[in-house]
Amino acid sequence: MKIAVIGSTMMDIVSYTDTMPQAGETRCVSGFHIASGGKGANQAIAAAKLGADVVMMTAVGDDMFGEQSLKNFRKNHIDTSLVKTAEGTSNGIATIIVEASGQNRILINPGANEKLCPADIEAAGEALAECGLFVLQLEVPLETVYAAIRFAKAHGIKVLLNPAPASRELSLEMACQCDFFVPNETELSILVDKPVDTVEQVREAAKSLVERGLTNVIVTMGSRGSLLVTAEETQLVPSLKVDAVDSTGAGDAFIGCFVDTYARTGDVLGSMQRASKYAALSVTRKGTQDSYADTEEFAAFLDA
Repeated sequence: MKIAVIGSTMMDIVSYTDTMPQAGETRCVSGFHIASGGKGANQAIAAAKLGADVVMMTAVGDDMFGEQSLKNFRKNHIDTSLVKTAEGTSNGIATIIVEASGQNRILINPGANEKLCPADIEAAGEALAECGLFVLQLEVPLETVYAAIRFAKAHGIKVLLNPAPASRELSLEMACQCDFFVPNETELSILVDKPVDTVEQVREAAKSLVERGLTNVIVTMGSRGSLLVTAEETQLVPSLKVDAVDSTGAGDAFIGCFVDTYARTGDVLGSMQRASKYAALSVTRKGTQDSYADTEEFAAFLDA
């Protein structure tokens, strides 16, 4: 099953600090690096590193970061035939601050991502129709996401929507047309305006979406694992206990591994179990895409 990731590309500018600075405070960082990122690109890279057949549909800037993003896709054996270079526009940028605990805070400048439009979906129709699964996020215009969902439904293509960053403007009617809806617990809380302090509260919040028409809601909960909620069942997949260094991109690692495994097996719960382990491995390493294991590294981790 060929996977089309239709979404964002960023360049991550990451600083590491022992403690998050207070308002007006200046602190020296303990580490710094620049690396390729963006939720769409992260998910595509994770899936491709595990051997998935991935085509990336995105918009990059006509600057050095855009060129670097294209090279990164090609290095990871991703089809870039649907990547658009937005003239006169900078590449998307994410400024990330990571605390010693591994927790992070992120600021985003969308840049070229705002130039990916519904007309691009229509123009790429022949290539997209060859795919069996679309993977979408919300770092590109909502109308582009909706156009991708409509195209997928018209062509019998399965859709996974990662509603990140969470937006209350997201149409529930459009979300209900997706086969998988995969928020983290914070995004879920924003979308349904319910607390998610306990796994039971997460289940109730996800159940409220199922009652409104969503089919498979998968909530990623970090160290608490992941939760599958459907009309028929609720399944908790525990997370592996690891020493977290950097949680940035862990949710994207989960989704990349999930879609790779699901495309091969069609097994939802088994895909979640494998994805949970892949995400756990990613948080033991610094960086986002740099923390994603390839097939051999992941197999060694599973065998350890």
